[in-house]
Amino acid sequence: MNPQAAVRKILIIDDNPAVCNTLELLLKDAGYASATAGDGLDGLYKARQEKPDLILLDLMLPGMDGLKVCRMIKFDPHLKEIPVVVLTSRMMEEDRQAAFECGADGYLMKATSTDVILGEIKKLLDKKTSV
Repeated sequence: MNPQAAVRKILIIDDNPAVCNTLELLLKDAGYASATAGDGLDGLYKARQEKPDLILLDLMLPGMDGLKVCRMIKFDPHLKEIPVVVLTSRMMEEDRQAAFECGADGYLMKATSTDVILGEIKKLLDKKTSV
């Protein structure tokens, strides 16, 4: 089997370039490919174009917020199977609950350790593969 075929792609939807760069480096070091989008509309476009294996999604985005983006991903028959992990600085329980109600598969704080972020990604990708 071609080793390149096994590389999983993660789409990062976040309007903060520093966060995107940090996550891209983390994912590259962990053996993942990545793509980024700086707002919700671009994120939906790239999700359809890139067909990522998983999406890391911020809640606070310009234009269309992350909850709406998540809802649209989960209602799109071509995207709905892609796991979505909300990665945000919002700590309120109601934000977490709203994210899961919109279809998010995970919810992590941006201040979370890189090991926890990578662990959540691996867990969801393994679950997706076994289904």
